[in-house]
Amino acid sequence: MSSEAELTKIEDKTKTKAILALADGTIFEGYAFGYHGVSGGEVVFNTSLTGYQEILTDPSYTGQIITMTYPQIGNYGINEEDFESSIIAHNGGKVTVKGLVVKDYEPHPSNYRSTDTLEYYLVKNKIPAIYGIDTRALTMHLRDNGAQDGVISTDDTLTAEEVFEKTKSVVSIKGANLAKEVSTKEQYCFNDVIKKNNLWEHEVNKNEIIKHDGKSLYNVVAMDFGIKTNILRSLVSSGCIVTVVPDTTSAEDILKMNPDGVFLSNGPGDPEPVTYAQENIKKLIGQVPIFGICLGHQLLSLALGAKTYKLKFGHRGGNQPVKDLKTGKVEITSQNHGFAVDADSLKGITEVTHINLNDNTVEGIADYSRKFFSVQYHPEASPGPHDSAYLFERFIQLMNGEL
Repeated sequence: MSSEAELTKIEDKTKTKAILALADGTIFEGYAFGYHGVSGGEVVFNTSLTGYQEILTDPSYTGQIITMTYPQIGNYGINEEDFESSIIAHNGGKVTVKGLVVKDYEPHPSNYRSTDTLEYYLVKNKIPAIYGIDTRALTMHLRDNGAQDGVISTDDTLTAEEVFEKTKSVVSIKGANLAKEVSTKEQYCFNDVIKKNNLWEHEVNKNEIIKHDGKSLYNVVAMDFGIKTNILRSLVSSGCIVTVVPDTTSAEDILKMNPDGVFLSNGPGDPEPVTYAQENIKKLIGQVPIFGICLGHQLLSLALGAKTYKLKFGHRGGNQPVKDLKTGKVEITSQNHGFAVDADSLKGITEVTHINLNDNTVEGIADYSRKFFSVQYHPEASPGPHDSAYLFERFIQLMNGEL
């Protein structure tokens, strides 16, 4: 069906049956919205109360069908300022998720910033979605049995059995290098993108932010494994000129750029297959200050000689408690990852600085003598709390030689 026909169908109030089938044979039946079609991926859940736009456009969700545990979705629409995919690399917020699952879809948003409905946006990006199912039951099933492959079908000509059969052909995220699918293909300066695209128009004084309030400027090279826009904004707001480079950029080429620091970005999927990045990071350790987030944290750990493993159902949401082992303070953090660093494999390699209080998994490492630190969570939020925003200032301190 053409996009024009799909957009017309948005106004059709007739409910179309839709099916979500899991690889273990569990079937959920509901109603279709978004794109008309069939899509398969890893079915996961996110516990954030708001931020569905940021979640949908976060490259870290590549290859996944997202279940929102908060019941009402769509009530504030879609706006032009909150896309999380990199502006140049992903053409203004390209969606790389495979599907969306919600309890109640609200087709009539009420928000002064809204420029599109959620459904209109899903249709444009060819993402099928399902509503009207018991998302609490689905979430509990995934918690008990683990995240698993599944298929969404909004094609009402297919039976539940036919949709289930399609789950057998879904490619597993484990062992797949998804970072290469969402990394930028060309190097660019994010500070120039800000000026060109008039970002941050909702800020009180955009020009002062770009000028960094008179702070010294730090040249940072960001290795893009699926970088979020708000990470780049946070780096710029901290006083950095950020050059974003493809995930395959060599350590030698990065060092030739004479950076004050290197940032290792978030990204989707399994870190183990991204071997070329691990080798380049290994060459950068001790040569230049390094700050890693999420996948960047995992790749740094692998480069140091540690190991990673797949979590049962991952950490996705804005309410994850993380403890700083040095200060004893607890931060409520935003997270999105399905893999973690093995704590035992870090012994004798580097210091574990943070742990997750729900399951004691590793949430941070550091060795300031070798000029690096990293965290598993997202200090830039979007969505989520801002408890951890200070980490960007810590990166500035590291580049200044204050740590």
